[in-house]
Amino acid sequence: MTNKPDLRFWQIWNLSFGFFGVQIAYSLQSANISRIFSTIGADPHNLSYFWILPPLMGIIVQPIVGTLSDRTWTRFGRRIPYLLVGAVASVVVMCLLPNAGSFHLSIASAMMFGLVALMLLDTSINMAMQPFKMMVGDMVNEKQKGFAFSIQSFLCNAGSLVGYLFPILFTWIGISNIAVPGVVPDSVIYSFYIGAAVLLLCVVYTAIKVKEMPPHEYARFHGIEEQQKERSTIFILLKRAPGVFWSVGLVQFFCWAAFMYMWTYTNGAIAFQIWGTTDVQSQAYQTAGNWVGVLFAVQAIGSVVWALVLPLFKSYKRGYAISLLIGAAGFISTIFIHNQYVLFVSYLLIGCAWAAMLAMPFTILTNALSGKNMGLYLGLFNGTICIPQIVAALMGGIVLSLMGSSQINMLVLAGGLLLLGAITIRFIKIKS
Repeated sequence: MTNKPDLRFWQIWNLSFGFFGVQIAYSLQSANISRIFSTIGADPHNLSYFWILPPLMGIIVQPIVGTLSDRTWTRFGRRIPYLLVGAVASVVVMCLLPNAGSFHLSIASAMMFGLVALMLLDTSINMAMQPFKMMVGDMVNEKQKGFAFSIQSFLCNAGSLVGYLFPILFTWIGISNIAVPGVVPDSVIYSFYIGAAVLLLCVVYTAIKVKEMPPHEYARFHGIEEQQKERSTIFILLKRAPGVFWSVGLVQFFCWAAFMYMWTYTNGAIAFQIWGTTDVQSQAYQTAGNWVGVLFAVQAIGSVVWALVLPLFKSYKRGYAISLLIGAAGFISTIFIHNQYVLFVSYLLIGCAWAAMLAMPFTILTNALSGKNMGLYLGLFNGTICIPQIVAALMGGIVLSLMGSSQINMLVLAGGLLLLGAITIRFIKIKS
């Protein structure tokens, strides 16, 4: 197997630039799902069930994209065709989802429309997102991989920052942040429209700038015989998976369950903790919804900065663990804060954990994988992201009741989950 050559900075940058646009779409979804369905008429105890769809579609779509792209060779590349199809589909659905309450449907029909649109958006975003991780695994050598995933984390969080701020920016320039009961405000709807346009432009840029390896070159750099025809089943590949696949997966379980509760309950928690309201039709609740976008943007700023710090850690495990401990402190601190601006500190700390979650697991895993089934393994590894979110979503209503129906307590629970994640990092066996 021949060592892959070093890539220039702009080659690494272009490899992940489209992720900036994809993450705008993802951040708009994550910051506004609870707001959209609450505005339509969902009960707070049922909110977590709407969050089952994103990870459920991820666990289905990403292994399929990984498997098919491992076996795809076209003039446009092996991963990029899936990236383009996913991006185009995302653009269409992003224009539909925020309008779930705008078609004069009954509450039940509006909910169903929103659920179908959410399912399609999750499917297409997952299809557009996965190729970026695969291309880094395909084209970047071990020495530069940590840096490459940190760049991807940086662009991901920069996209999040933009997506989270869109609703409050549109409100600031005069677009309405309130609407008739059951209808999502124009500030949110226009945010999805602009986000869709930016997503398409960014993905097209990456597709034009990145030239994937042809089959013979890929085989040479990954030690694969081109005539090799063996095709292992998913179960055989899971059996052969390196130990870090499972040990990092354990850490992932706690981390992604924590962030599922953040996405689900921050809106209600902040509306009550800071504005003292639970009335989803009130101006105060919609103002809190915009402020959640600001807080998530602050989290993204923390992630952008911390993504630049992570490569300075000589030990991946140490950097990973410290990041999760800092994030846990951020979550737990929210219960003591009643000032909207002081919450910036909490979400800056939470951003440190998010930056590590986007970079460290994939750096550790791809360094342990050969190139032959890279896409499929990364697709399967996505199960360690999706399964904890599904479990957390299914348990959300029950756990919320056990927490006294206090949504701020769910953020404290998220902090406890990150603490468990930091502890389980000790079980990862790698040279760092």
